[in-house]
Order: sequence, then structure tokens, then C-alpha cells
Amino acid sequence: MDTLRRSLLAVAVLTAVVATAAIGASATPSETLVVTDAETGDTLLETPVSEGDNVTLAYTHSVEKTPVKDIYVVDDSELRTDRMVFHSHGAGLPSDADIEETDEGFVVRPNASYETLSVVPGSIAGHELVVVGERYDLVELSDGPVRITLEDRSVGDRITGLFASTGGPNESQWEPNSDESPWVPNSNGFHVEPTLELSDQQLPASDGPSATDPDTR
Repeated sequence: MDTLRRSLLAVAVLTAVVATAAIGASATPSETLVVTDAETGDTLLETPVSEGDNVTLAYTHSVEKTPVKDIYVVDDSELRTDRMVFHSHGAGLPSDADIEETDEGFVVRPNASYETLSVVPGSIAGHELVVVGERYDLVELSDGPVRITLEDRSVGDRITGLFASTGGPNESQWEPNSDESPWVPNSNGFHVEPTLELSDQQLPASDGPSATDPDTR
């Protein structure tokens, strides 16, 4: 009888967990923006995002000493480039692309999407990540290069997390991304590539991120 009661209780608990996870999945964003240490794979930051949310990488150009913003939009499992905003012309900044002059500053609008962004935070550039209005200091978060990706947090992941929080079984949810291209060192010592492909002419390396496997459209 005790065995039957325990079995029924276990079924009831599992049903409640599944229902809770399903409700949570429908009421909250299923995508999570994840920042990981590129060398160890350790998770440094997780924050939920929704389709169409803005993700901005903000930094100061190391030569021009002017602010730069690379603005992306959450598009399914990728970060789609929306615009790059800058305030001067110099090494690593576009000079011959289709540039608009706006109240924000100079604006270019490339058309590309990325599964992974690679960034080497620097104290001079002061890289910050702005996600739906929340600002995160990448220099403070990491001592080295980082990867920025979008992860799909399914109902199964939520159930696993709930079991883990109650002492139940769990599996590692975060694995290092193995699809990275090698970093290319530039004259500043940062292993980065130009942030956005703006023209057929090769641009000098900048302080911005290296975008892996662009799906240019």
C-alpha cells in the first residue's frame, strides 16, 4: 500500500512539474542569450530574450575614442544585424559604405545574421552588452574572449532545471560551441575581425566582435 501511495505521489509530482514547465514555456521567452568563456566554455551570463528584442554591443573605439554601437535583433536562433552607429571615421570604421547621417550619429545597415559572436572585451574599449535595456559589463564578466549565442530553452530543459533545483537528476545544459573560426590577431593585440561586412573592400580590424559563420542575405 505504501508503495502504491509513493507511486501515485511521484506521478502527481511529475504531472505538476510538466504542467508548470508548459505554462512557463508559453508565458516566458524560450530563447536565452548566453555569454560563455571562449576558452573554458563556462557560462558567464544568461538572460531571457524574445523574438525581435534588441541586443547591442557598445564600446569605445580604441583609436578614435568615440562611442560605437553594434545593434542586433533576435531572429529565431540567430542575431541579425540591424545597424552600426558610430561618430567618426577611422581604422576599423566604415568609410565607403552606404552611410546615413542621423540623430544617433553615422549609421550603416548591413544585411547579415550570425549564430555566434566572438568578442575580446578590453578595458580601453570598455565593451558592454545591452539586452532589452539591461546593461552588462563584459570586461568585468570575463578575463578573456567570450562567445555570445542564443540557446533554445525547451520545456524539457525547464523540467530538467526544476528537477535539479529539488535535488533530482540533472544533465549539463551548456556545452562549448565548437563551430568557432580561429581569431585573427590585429595590430592592437585583440583577436578579432571586422564587426560587419560593409563592402567588397577589406576593412581594417576593429574593436568590435568577430561574427562566426555569417548567413548573409
